[in-house]
Amino acid sequence: MRYGFFTALAATAFVIALSGCTTTGVDTTETTAINPAAHSVAVSDLAAGKAQFRDANYGLAEKHFRKAVELQADNAEAWMGLAASYDELGRFDFADRAYDQLLKVAGRRPQIVNNMGYSQMLRGNKKKARTLFLEARKAMSDTTVVDANLALLDKA
Repeated sequence: MRYGFFTALAATAFVIALSGCTTTGVDTTETTAINPAAHSVAVSDLAAGKAQFRDANYGLAEKHFRKAVELQADNAEAWMGLAASYDELGRFDFADRAYDQLLKVAGRRPQIVNNMGYSQMLRGNKKKARTLFLEARKAMSDTTVVDANLALLDKA
């Protein structure tokens, strides 16, 4: 009797275990509600930073640009956005650090020098701003942006 009881118990356990291994009733519906993850978090933060900057949400832009440079320290575009965000927030001490790092990463490009001039203009350093704008103007083929900045400087 005892042997039959254990055999029946083992057979029941085996049947229960097998019944848990079925794939019927599994929901295989694909969802489109959740966007797939970006290939690079730094790239998605860079895009988010640009969008926030365009919408004049400079605090959020700074957050995304800062995260992008933390993840990819050689990303000149993210450093440029970070420096510009700090300028718009009035955090010129941080902007200077970001411009210094940007110059190390990308070199002294006219667009960078133009932005550095704009930073100086925001601070009220007209003489330094003019010097930087003129330096940028010499190296640019299309001087539209620099000319507009010089006109703003003359009005200030």
